[in-house]
Amino acid sequence: MSKGAHQHPASTPSPNSSLWGLCTVLMTLIGWSSVPLFIKYIAAFVDVWTQNGWRYAFAAVMWAPVLIVAHARRRVPAGLWRASVVPSIANALGQTLFTYAYYEIDVATATFGLRMQIVFLAVGAYLLFPSERALLRTPQAWIGIALVLLGIAGTILSMPEPAPTVDAAAAIALPVAHLGSRAFGVAAAISSGLLFAVYGLGVRKYMHGFHPVTAFAAISQITALLCVVFMLVAARADAGRGPHDLGLSVLHLSAAPILLMILSSILGIALGHVFYYMAIARLGVAVTSGVIQLQPFCVAAAQFMVYGVALTMGQWIGGIVAVCGAVMLLHAQWAMSRTRALAPTGTIARETIPGGEPVGVEAAEMDAMPVERSSKR
Repeated sequence: MSKGAHQHPASTPSPNSSLWGLCTVLMTLIGWSSVPLFIKYIAAFVDVWTQNGWRYAFAAVMWAPVLIVAHARRRVPAGLWRASVVPSIANALGQTLFTYAYYEIDVATATFGLRMQIVFLAVGAYLLFPSERALLRTPQAWIGIALVLLGIAGTILSMPEPAPTVDAAAAIALPVAHLGSRAFGVAAAISSGLLFAVYGLGVRKYMHGFHPVTAFAAISQITALLCVVFMLVAARADAGRGPHDLGLSVLHLSAAPILLMILSSILGIALGHVFYYMAIARLGVAVTSGVIQLQPFCVAAAQFMVYGVALTMGQWIGGIVAVCGAVMLLHAQWAMSRTRALAPTGTIARETIPGGEPVGVEAAEMDAMPVERSSKR
């Protein structure tokens, strides 16, 4: 974000720019909606640690040229790596729980559960950034939060029961085991939303002033390093049921799961974020984040077409309520930011970083869940 970004209104975007922005946000939506399906498929072959370790290692290799070129030209911002540490730790832990959730519950329910992130973001911003406290003083924000909580609760409580079995002993054990597994999956989805919120808030607190592409490239390297360490320590063969194998079970897979693992890394982490930032630059944070809220419905439709798993009516109702609440909260945030941006200089107190540069609504995102980064006003 450049100095004075809050003092000069942006020019009206051209039709071509808006069209390209629409294309890029749709490509982001499609890419991020496909990732949960890939994770679910790959889960049959490798465990969480192995999948994350290899996926993020591949993404780090793809993002490395950004930093290599910057280092070669001596344009790496001072303090970039130090500033990346806290967001990267939160992101690596969040990614681990994010992936684990898809191992335990259906992909659509897990994706709806991740909408909790927006509530954690609002509360975290209230606690950390004085300029954001006005958001939680508006009735619209609280109504949005209430709808998100109500909708997610309805989606979780309406999950379908496990399929019946003819074996009498299994018929007793399966619901109990499924209930425990389902509880862990729901807890993982909500906890990953919390960690992604910490990640986004950490980016805002520690990395404002850095170019988003450079910032994300640095975060992707540290995140990948942590995920690889997790893999080396905890990965087991046979999709987690075999002996400790350092994640080398991937080398024994057939071509299909390996290619899908690479494809999920490209769509979800590499190209997905390029398209995301391009969409923000042309459409703004509010429109881009609003479109991305459609992700759970896209995942639900794809899940039915690929796996034949349909949401229950209660889940559809709960999901719609949750997403409407998220959009309402986003609109309240956008309205507050817009009011602040249009206010005469000096009439609204702003946060500043050393040097006096105002801090705006910043963001970052990893694999599937959008968090605000920066928008050009």
